[in-house]
Amino acid sequence: MTRRRIISLVIITIAAGILIAVSVFFWNNFRGVIPLLRRPSVDITEAIPDSGTAAEEEDSSGPDLQEAEEEAEETPEGQSGKDDSDKSGEDEDGILDLARGFRISILSADVPAARVLASGPEGDLWISQTGIGRITRIMLEDGKSAGQEIVFEGLDNPHGLAFDPREPNTLYIAEEKKISRVMLDGNGDPQGGSEKVIDLPGGGRHYTRTIGFASDGRLYVSIGSTCDVCNESDERLASIYSLNKDGSDFKLFASGLRNAVFFRWHPLTGEMWATEMGRDNLGDDLPPDEINIILEGRDYGWPYCYGKNIQDKDFDSSPDAASRCSQAEPSHIDLQAHSAPLGLDFIPEGGGWPEGYGNNLLVAYHGSWNRSVPTGYKIVRFVLDSKGNLLEREDFISGWLTEDGKVLGRPVDILVLPGGEAYISDDRAGVIYRLEYRG
Repeated sequence: MTRRRIISLVIITIAAGILIAVSVFFWNNFRGVIPLLRRPSVDITEAIPDSGTAAEEEDSSGPDLQEAEEEAEETPEGQSGKDDSDKSGEDEDGILDLARGFRISILSADVPAARVLASGPEGDLWISQTGIGRITRIMLEDGKSAGQEIVFEGLDNPHGLAFDPREPNTLYIAEEKKISRVMLDGNGDPQGGSEKVIDLPGGGRHYTRTIGFASDGRLYVSIGSTCDVCNESDERLASIYSLNKDGSDFKLFASGLRNAVFFRWHPLTGEMWATEMGRDNLGDDLPPDEINIILEGRDYGWPYCYGKNIQDKDFDSSPDAASRCSQAEPSHIDLQAHSAPLGLDFIPEGGGWPEGYGNNLLVAYHGSWNRSVPTGYKIVRFVLDSKGNLLEREDFISGWLTEDGKVLGRPVDILVLPGGEAYISDDRAGVIYRLEYRG
């Protein structure tokens, strides 16, 4: 055998070995992304009923009423005409499984890349569309769409939206590298251009910036890490900061947060709660994703530890890292790894929601990709006591991941309102859902 032939065989053998190793690594760690690459078996915008528009009026004397009366006459006394063993809420085609008594419909099927939801001063629904650089407004009337318009275009990864509670006509917008504000007139239309409030660090893996006003009047901003797991050179990254609404007094609130994409304040304790995504490539069940209570001045451990102060020895096994972990703030609630928790919101006490739901927490699981068996793609209800301690958890809405392994949608943000009503964004299907409790 010639020298050249031997060299060729060695090269082919090495290349084949690399290909096999890469294939095995992908299969063990990333085959959960396959459902995201498949075409959905069902178009969810066609399978779930439309909420309708404000211009539509229901005719109570129409054929629906007549049909109901005929059905009632044919139903034996003492029977409801429905299978009472069905615990789900109302999704006429059975696409999504809901908690009993709830109905879901589509408010708008034309909001691609929909992410953050915010309620404007006129009761309108504002949506950031991060992947396409837009902000859209849906005018609402009795929970239905009375019109939709693109308000801003050409933005740099816009994500966070926050209306100043003390100046309700001022909208703050968080793009990847800055926070700006814009004044709105009495109709909710922008008055002039936007004004930059402060610059933010950009670049890297986690480029969404979420903002919100607390009761102290300060604006809070979550800034994710640039990487999966690393030591950041810029202390502003992987942290939450607060600032005055004019951009002054920008100061650290909490650190060690890899990617706390969404946060809300607990209605009773006033504490900030945030969802936190754990790192990748530690297997199907590590590290846990988290729900954290964010306290001022605390470090939450990333990149040295996760969950209940578990040291990430794959990243740093040194005694110094172990010491850091022992002083970190542990997670409040651990979630299934790679669920990708995003939007969260607390349910108000009473006001049209079912008994026992007051001050419970709803969390949107965007869904996994770095997992051999997909998980997430649902909304989970966390039953809490008055101090925020977890009593139980249950699936509230599921079905975006089908039994045949296809993804119909990915819930992102949740905006809970009084009256048993909520709105949910979906950046895969490009829709806004309306959830309502019918009792």
